[in-house]
Amino acid sequence: MIFPPTTDGQALGLGGAPLGNLFATIPEPRAAALLAHVINDGCRTFDTAPHYGNGRSEHRIGEALRTARLARDSFVLSSKSGRLLRADAATARDQNAYVDVMPFSQTFDYSYEGTVRSIEDSLQRLGLARLDVVYIHDIDVATHGAQQPAVMHDVIHGAIPALQRLKSEGVIGAYGLGVNDAQVCLDVLAQAELDCLMLAGRYSLLDQSGLQALLPLCATRGTRIALGGVFNSGILATGVRQRDTVHFNYAPADAHIIHRAGAIEDTCEEFAVPLRAAALQFPLAHVAVEIVMLGARRQEEWDDARRMLRHPIPDAFWQALRAKGLLPADAPVPPAPVAGVAP
Repeated sequence: MIFPPTTDGQALGLGGAPLGNLFATIPEPRAAALLAHVINDGCRTFDTAPHYGNGRSEHRIGEALRTARLARDSFVLSSKSGRLLRADAATARDQNAYVDVMPFSQTFDYSYEGTVRSIEDSLQRLGLARLDVVYIHDIDVATHGAQQPAVMHDVIHGAIPALQRLKSEGVIGAYGLGVNDAQVCLDVLAQAELDCLMLAGRYSLLDQSGLQALLPLCATRGTRIALGGVFNSGILATGVRQRDTVHFNYAPADAHIIHRAGAIEDTCEEFAVPLRAAALQFPLAHVAVEIVMLGARRQEEWDDARRMLRHPIPDAFWQALRAKGLLPADAPVPPAPVAGVAP
């Protein structure tokens, strides 16, 4: 096991993208209160990245963990490499989907030297002496276009050797990829060994693109998966009813996705299963998935996820999804709750 569950055993960790002011500003007092709440509630796996608000998420999470005075071996903290931040007072207030960002500009760098520099910078922002996990961030074609083959070359010949060295020195504990593309994981795994993946959105109730090739390979290799994006940008948290716009994979959902999500939502209603409960519990049934990372913006969202993970879901619900063609027949599902046993 790489990623510790909550202190009462739930496979849930905190994703740090919202704490970088993704889509909307989280005021400092509210961010600090959220972090204190999840730490006090037993969260012991945390993820962040330089990309999240140009370092704002790293600053906030590092401060919270230091304030909590947890024993360093009692939690797992991950961050990412691949982007370097440079001071830039003229930078825009918004950066991609992040708002009210810190005054830095970003440069992609997957070289050996750039990877070492990235981790050194992250440790300074976090105020900590080591990272438990480092993910090489966003190496897919959607991010880099025609430059992606050159990025892959740098990852294989630069970033991974650097991470191997830092792991041997104890600066980091494990390394892998942080991506939302299953194929690029397969491409790297064909050339290198990885300890783990942060896979966002590619194994969910709506998107099982990681199921056929990637997850079985990870299970065979022992490559552990921390799964992000289980709500697929919100559509599996809110549903599609009575909403003018719903998002899937960071963009407005198309008609096919809306129809499929609506059919899943209908099945949830039929069996009195909250959509959020099904979305959180489904991916954890796969042997390769070790933990789900929740990008909570408020304490209430964290508390809701904790409840949803405990919500009993009958086996008949999963079988109904399969019968309707909404879930592959070979996708593992959570075991049915045992009568008289608390989930």
